[in-house]
Amino acid sequence: MRTLAAELSGHIGSEATLCGWVHRVRDLGKVCFVLVRDRSGTVQVVLEANPGVTLESVVRTTGIVVASPKAPGGVELQAKALEVVAAAAPDLPVPINQEPGKLSLEAILDNRMLTLRNPQILSIFRVQATILAAFADHLRSEGFTEIKTSKLIGTGTEGGTGLFAVDYFDGKMYLTQSPQLYKQAMVASGLERVFEIGPAYRAEKHDTPRHINEFVSLDVETAWIDSEQDLMDLETRILASVFARVREKNAKDLEAWKATTPEPGATARIPRVSHDGAREIVAKETGRKVYEITPEGERTLCEWALKTAGIEAVFVYAYPRKSRPFYTLPAEGNRTHAFDLLFRGLEITSGGMRINRYEEVVESAKAFGLEPEGLADYLSIFKYGCPPHGGFAIGLERFTQKLLGLASVKEASLFPRDRKRTRP
Repeated sequence: MRTLAAELSGHIGSEATLCGWVHRVRDLGKVCFVLVRDRSGTVQVVLEANPGVTLESVVRTTGIVVASPKAPGGVELQAKALEVVAAAAPDLPVPINQEPGKLSLEAILDNRMLTLRNPQILSIFRVQATILAAFADHLRSEGFTEIKTSKLIGTGTEGGTGLFAVDYFDGKMYLTQSPQLYKQAMVASGLERVFEIGPAYRAEKHDTPRHINEFVSLDVETAWIDSEQDLMDLETRILASVFARVREKNAKDLEAWKATTPEPGATARIPRVSHDGAREIVAKETGRKVYEITPEGERTLCEWALKTAGIEAVFVYAYPRKSRPFYTLPAEGNRTHAFDLLFRGLEITSGGMRINRYEEVVESAKAFGLEPEGLADYLSIFKYGCPPHGGFAIGLERFTQKLLGLASVKEASLFPRDRKRTRP
């Protein structure tokens, strides 16, 4: 019966079978140490002779578990032989058993099928899995229903720009930028509270550490709210649950990246400032005039939040109407009931209240240069009654990037897609 590496400490003095990948071989002549890696960790296997096995070969070995303070995990497996289940070719294009920081991002991504085996790189996606589970579990605990919507659409969600066209029989379809319109339909259906975890696509020609063209969107939509402040309250609770779960389940993964989560209770202190107020803060902190909140401004705001509230996060609300989609609920002074969440210097969330009255959404669509005829399905949501509602979306890869302190959002995507990268 197979025993995981992390479980061997509970079997000292007993026989155990270990299965995994050869991580490292150290031959001292009279004895050979083979580090074997599985999904739970790495164990030192002690053999009398070098088994002549290549790195990354898949092996199985049986032996006696012995306490060894100097070995990884404090135990080692004393075995007589190592069975090679699947041999690895000797010409590994990149080292798997070294720190990924010694490789360029291009080398990591060009060899993604192999570099995902690196324990530190793999830890990114264990953390990401925890984020996903905690996000969904929290929303279910508040009465939200998970939905799955089509990723092939006939027109753009936010005006028709930045879309990837797809051949669809005798016509064209597009990859969705967001499930926004479907979320609103499901709120109006009577579910009232919905969420979706799914891919989204933006055909934007960026080439920066904060952009990818395919990403995972954590979408939320809820009815019967009074303002965007209610949405910020909801996200604050979600983040508290996510951070608590990551601290509980991923302590070793955080340690691998020398990363920390905000302390318990910190999310309740996230400052909330208007867009105009945020510009004033950036101007005061930098000593320069500020017209727009740039990426540099986002970093400045998070540094300010850390100094004033003890957490590198800030909600910015009341954005100008011109910078938000047509369905965003307008506010006084050509502002909107919209907000962003900036976390550790980067926008990870965008959301707000939506227009819920038919005449107003038609008028807004026209003001943004959209033809109501092309929005007939969407407008039917409001023509036949829709409650006040709103929502937001968290970018999973950006969130992961900032939580772990990664240099590029591409590191937080299993198989990132940008304007140049279409493989593996």
